[in-house]
Amino acid sequence: MSQTTVSQNDSIEDECPELSIGENSGWVWRIKSALPALSSRNYRLYFAGQLISLVGTWLQVVAEGWLVFQLTHSAFYVGLDAAAATIPSLFLSLIGGVIVDRYPKKRILICTQSASMILAFMLGILALLHVVTVWEIILLAFCLGIVNAVDAPARQSYVTELIDNNKGSLASAIALNSGMFNAARVIGPSIAGLLIAAVGSGMAFILNGISYIAVIIALNYITTPLTVAHVHTNPIAAIKEGLRYAFNHKIIRTLIILSGVVSIFGWSYSTLMPVIATQTFHLTAAGLGYLYAAAGLGALMGTILISAFSQKINPISFILTGTIFFSIALLLFTFTSNLPIALILLFAIGTGLVSQFAMINTVIQHQVDDNMRGRVLSLYTLVFLGFSPLGSLEIGFVGEHLGSLLAIRISACVVLIFGVLLFINRHHIS
Repeated sequence: MSQTTVSQNDSIEDECPELSIGENSGWVWRIKSALPALSSRNYRLYFAGQLISLVGTWLQVVAEGWLVFQLTHSAFYVGLDAAAATIPSLFLSLIGGVIVDRYPKKRILICTQSASMILAFMLGILALLHVVTVWEIILLAFCLGIVNAVDAPARQSYVTELIDNNKGSLASAIALNSGMFNAARVIGPSIAGLLIAAVGSGMAFILNGISYIAVIIALNYITTPLTVAHVHTNPIAAIKEGLRYAFNHKIIRTLIILSGVVSIFGWSYSTLMPVIATQTFHLTAAGLGYLYAAAGLGALMGTILISAFSQKINPISFILTGTIFFSIALLLFTFTSNLPIALILLFAIGTGLVSQFAMINTVIQHQVDDNMRGRVLSLYTLVFLGFSPLGSLEIGFVGEHLGSLLAIRISACVVLIFGVLLFINRHHIS
């Protein structure tokens, strides 16, 4: 065969990968086309490690809420525990953003993931020894919240390095991040329900600790630069600079305010799921896992659709439509005691809520300058995570005095009204 023929054949195979290794590679090519972030070796490693770790995280989320309710039989304490895990973000996220902009993100993540692992093991040992108290659970949740105040902006801003700053793959990577979170949200609660029923909450905490090993190993195999731009401004000046930048940017400002409203009045519904599972649907721990899994499946579907079609939709209209869709589904959920209908509505809730936040994150990442990324994403983390304890305390307090379903109903109405007002004025946002 001549050199010319070989070259022509190689060229054909390059253009048509199905011809080089058979029909199956055509499916691989289609998947990579729909999910371009998976073309990056670094992102694939990160995705695998985080998926395992997040399954463990959801084991702990479900087991912790269930354990607190079993110890106290109080919706308020369930809300207080959820608040303790996120309230440090309200005070420390902006400082975390300065840290992220000054130090290599990979090293930061190895440190934060290791600290989270230690805290999970501590909680697991106390629970297995049957000496844990509700205040110890709340204290360890608060410590984990301190770690997350740095970990969250580091993880979000690290995405651009994993895909070599290829913004064409950025929406896919952010959607896949949400996708892995919600795949874990499907798997983790289902396993948690069975674990709690079989061996108690303590083993769920131990398995969460073990799961962090996967992401730490993945981070050590990822090859990204360990250098960052030198920043000479002092931390307070750097925080002010980030705040000024975000609130002078019309799109980022609007999306951050929307994130705050949904964080307080939208995400908080999940805080009361252990109470609703017990009092409304009369479910065991395994049944609680099914409720979480239904919302997780819906969210997983939403993020897959965003990853595949994010370049073909108007992001602002999509975000606002998702807000309205979520709040209506959540409102309807509070009027049913039929479990199959509730599971369908939770699927819709998950689709609307998480796909909306995945798109918000995508738009902010596209809009922000690289040298401001850590600080702007720390502000986003502040309102996304830092405001959620306000929602947890609010919904726990209202749920304690007026009932859990009415508390969620009020929150859903607040989100719906805000979403409709923004949708009417959407042309003034962009």
